[in-house]
Amino acid sequence: MNLFTVIQAGPLTTYQDLGRYGHMAKGLTEGGPMDARSFAIANQLVDNDIDKTALEITLGGLSLKCLAACSIALAGAFCPITVNNKPQPMWKTLHLKKNDQLNIGFAALGARAYLAVSGGFLAPVWFDSSATVVREEMGKPITKGQVLEGHESYHTTTKSLPYLQQPSMKPHVELRFVKGYQAKHFSEEALAVFTRQPYKLSKQIDRMGFRLEGEKVPTSIRELYSEGIAKGSIQITGEGQPIVMMRDRQTIGGYPKLGAVISADLDKLAQLTQGATVVFNPISADESIQLYRDYWQSIQTTF
Repeated sequence: MNLFTVIQAGPLTTYQDLGRYGHMAKGLTEGGPMDARSFAIANQLVDNDIDKTALEITLGGLSLKCLAACSIALAGAFCPITVNNKPQPMWKTLHLKKNDQLNIGFAALGARAYLAVSGGFLAPVWFDSSATVVREEMGKPITKGQVLEGHESYHTTTKSLPYLQQPSMKPHVELRFVKGYQAKHFSEEALAVFTRQPYKLSKQIDRMGFRLEGEKVPTSIRELYSEGIAKGSIQITGEGQPIVMMRDRQTIGGYPKLGAVISADLDKLAQLTQGATVVFNPISADESIQLYRDYWQSIQTTF
């Protein structure tokens, strides 16, 4: 069913579901939403399962003409949203009629917004997922003039996320991480350097990874075979600068890794832009497991 015609596509708008799992042995990364919590909440606001295909809108700038009655919700980065030039709220179910025009402006806070539609968007599927990974040529960015299809078209009940449950989108965040086995190759002094001072996001940030700038972290590793890379892995380059690996990361790499950032904090990192700062705080593996359980339980019981 045709749901929307794209009037303006913005800098980068893609189809995403929760990701492509079980295919790393083929060299395929998982893809999926950079901010999984906002993605899931957008779906819940229109009575979808949390893994239904939605749009990830990087920096905003998306305009659509509605072709059939449907319900939508926008979550994530704070973007001005209008329907027929009338301002509308984010984090709330909105009901559209045929020929309505939806405009999503450029983000005032944050980097990525998520547009869900009742029933979910209908998108091509590769290896069990509709997650777009442009680098691997599994899907392409949404383009001007494209017709966006959906599984169904209907109005849902109206829901909204209370203000205090919405993310704050601060330009400085704490990233909790669990040390990996290669952390033993970093001295106590090096670990102290890594955790005592903020790192700034460089201009080299995208869906593959976020390169940071700050005090160099020395390591005794001189040679390392390439190995699998987990989401959130903290690689230390030859120049001693950290890179946090994100959703579209390569599946293997040869830089030494201090550990990995926990999932809940990756959502916060995904909403930062160039010049924002982060600090790293080590936690235990047991703490990270409980935080992961709490994170997903909070998402699944939002409404």
